[in-house]
Amino acid sequence: MDTDKELIKKLPYSEMVKNKWVPEVKTQEQKVVELRKFFEVAKLTIIENPAITNIACRRLNESEKSDFALLAWSQQARREARNIDTEPINIKLLQEKLPEIRKMTVEEPKEFCPALTKMMSECGIALVFLPHIEGSFLHGATFQEDRKIVMGLTVRGKDADRFWFSLFHEVAHIIMGHISKPFGTDADDEHDADKFARDILIDEVAFNAFAKNGYLTRATISQFAARMGISPGIVVGRLQKENFIPYNQFNDLKVRYEITA
Repeated sequence: MDTDKELIKKLPYSEMVKNKWVPEVKTQEQKVVELRKFFEVAKLTIIENPAITNIACRRLNESEKSDFALLAWSQQARREARNIDTEPINIKLLQEKLPEIRKMTVEEPKEFCPALTKMMSECGIALVFLPHIEGSFLHGATFQEDRKIVMGLTVRGKDADRFWFSLFHEVAHIIMGHISKPFGTDADDEHDADKFARDILIDEVAFNAFAKNGYLTRATISQFAARMGISPGIVVGRLQKENFIPYNQFNDLKVRYEITA
């Protein structure tokens, strides 16, 4: 019990209460009991075993605090995924669906969310939308649970370019086989997943030809996005990320999603 009490300090219990993942309780002993129920373990120390909690994910920073926030977030994704019916895992079908998924970038969430969730379930993937946990630096995470793949994405108040980049980043982990690695992903895996997401959204050759001509205006960005068949905000996000324009420029072309988790 004493060791488990120490772990409470590292877990985002108040955030979990706010999201109604665990009940609000007063004592350390009660928190230990509720967290054991939440994580479905006899002792909380079990969740520190990386062989048990191997997860492929996209996050912008890492720390001990973010590691434990990730564990809580991914466990909630696991719990919610159990309520989603999926077909057997089919990676080939997922690859075939990529062009269709990419076309959804120009749609509103109310249009693409049901279709995307259904499409993923047909590929054996339970897609779960969850609120962001403060301190997790997390955009998404993917792992296998029994006979399905669980893909969790943070959504509330997220720019469309970040949402789609995170989605395709997690798709990359699935296609590249990263989720089967016993101790999670490494820096090379994350780099490869980033490149996959970047290139599937905007062809690298086409992007470089456009970005390096130096004539970047609201009109030319919108025209280029139309040619690529994607949202202009995704082009803006890429231009900002690669320092072709400052982060305060053309943000009016970005779309901000509010998806109910």
